[in-house]
Amino acid sequence: MKIDQKQKEILVARAKEARSKSYCPYSGFAVGAALLTQDERIYTGANIESASYSPTVCAERVAFFGAIHDGARDFSAIAVVGGESDKAISSFCSPCGVCRQVMSEFCRDDFLVILSDGNQITEITMEALLPARFALKETEKGGKA
Repeated sequence: MKIDQKQKEILVARAKEARSKSYCPYSGFAVGAALLTQDERIYTGANIESASYSPTVCAERVAFFGAIHDGARDFSAIAVVGGESDKAISSFCSPCGVCRQVMSEFCRDDFLVILSDGNQITEITMEALLPARFALKETEKGGKA
């Protein structure tokens, strides 16, 4: 599915809305994500922290896990925005390594990761974001693993 500029802007706007629901009292870093399925549904997520940190979950995984729980398996793009919770977004916020691995489980090489600094939008493909990744296709019979 080809994503046009208007769809990218909508995803960024939805990610910004999701960011407002972040629970980040420990880091003070609020992140929002908006995930687009092939059939054009949008799932959002915000980071949710825990005082012991390891149970903390990122916005991207909240969006993915909600979509997967709802039965979605074909994804086109995700928009991610983040920054200090008490300030406007002013820089690009890229997914962490754990989120990149989760995305690689469910997304093709051409899956788009859309980032915004509050003004500009940039994008990167899954293949460029996590090259030489360990993906499901690698573990299937006949894979490279």
